[in-house]
Amino acid sequence: MDQKYMREALKQAKKADKIDEVPIGCVIVYEDRIIARAYNRRNTDKNTLAHAELLAIKKASKVLGDWRLEDCTMYITLEPCQMCAGAIVQARIKRVVVGSMNPKAGCAGSVLNLLQMNQFNHQVELETGVMEEECSRMLKEFFKRLREEKKKG
Repeated sequence: MDQKYMREALKQAKKADKIDEVPIGCVIVYEDRIIARAYNRRNTDKNTLAHAELLAIKKASKVLGDWRLEDCTMYITLEPCQMCAGAIVQARIKRVVVGSMNPKAGCAGSVLNLLQMNQFNHQVELETGVMEEECSRMLKEFFKRLREEKKKG
């Protein structure tokens, strides 16, 4: 089941890639149904907050009519940053499934693990490495292309 939804998150990441955004995609599932889909839009929207996770949380909250997403699972192609990990905890998301880890900025186990800190009033179930190769490849290809474009001009 996790691969099915991670494939949907990858479709979102491809949408980001098509508009020259970092290809990160996210879906939120409630009762075995996708209730929110989003992808990175930081450059497009000129907004620091336009990360895939935050956009998906906003949509899912609207669908459920509540800021608490307690029975939801988030599928995200790249390990969340500190801002998104904090929002995931605040939204009370039950479970997060991550494709690729982010050793430089990830806050679901790489740099920090904000999702599972006992000091917080909510801890998130965490699954990592789901479709890791596909998620990682998309990001590597994007950044390789970006470096090549910078060299050109």
